[in-house]
Amino acid sequence: MDAVTVYGMKASGNCFKVQLVLEQTGRPYRWVEVNSAAGETRTPGYLAKNPNGKVPLLELADGRVLAESNAILCFLAEGSPLLPSDPWQRAQALQWMFFEQYSHEPYIAVARFIMGWLPEDSARRAELPRLRERGYQALDVMERHLAGQPFFVDTGYSVADIALYAYTHEAHRGGFDLASYPAVRGWLTRVEATPGFVPHRY
Repeated sequence: MDAVTVYGMKASGNCFKVQLVLEQTGRPYRWVEVNSAAGETRTPGYLAKNPNGKVPLLELADGRVLAESNAILCFLAEGSPLLPSDPWQRAQALQWMFFEQYSHEPYIAVARFIMGWLPEDSARRAELPRLRERGYQALDVMERHLAGQPFFVDTGYSVADIALYAYTHEAHRGGFDLASYPAVRGWLTRVEATPGFVPHRY
């Protein structure tokens, strides 16, 4: 199996997703740290690879590149138990991955960014009440689903769990309190007990 190259920023939850799926599938990879906060994704060389100027970015040995974290997850998990082969179960995984990008990440991850990376006097702190309102709505949806099953897809641990774990386990950094979400907290523990799991370190 050829090694792949990941251009990513370790602090990013979206990049952590890619690292985790690589570790759990055992695929060899090379990590190139790209500091998007310092403008390193806006250089001519990087934009030639990804015109959208974001991380993560996956590069194959033959030079092909793939952007968007959840698309990368699906590509890397193909043929493994992490991506269901049954069309309905696969669609269920994709449903939760779309939920993560549209109803979860824009609120929980952005609140984490504002609190962790912007100064205390940043005008963007005014966004936090609305971000937390919407973030808690997403956590409510997750709690109801996980109250009835251990992982997001009936077949077990999958790319959907990886996608949602990335920022949920860091929700406290955005000011979210998971004390009233026992099913979510239990799920976080189960994800961390899966084979090949590596913690998010940055």
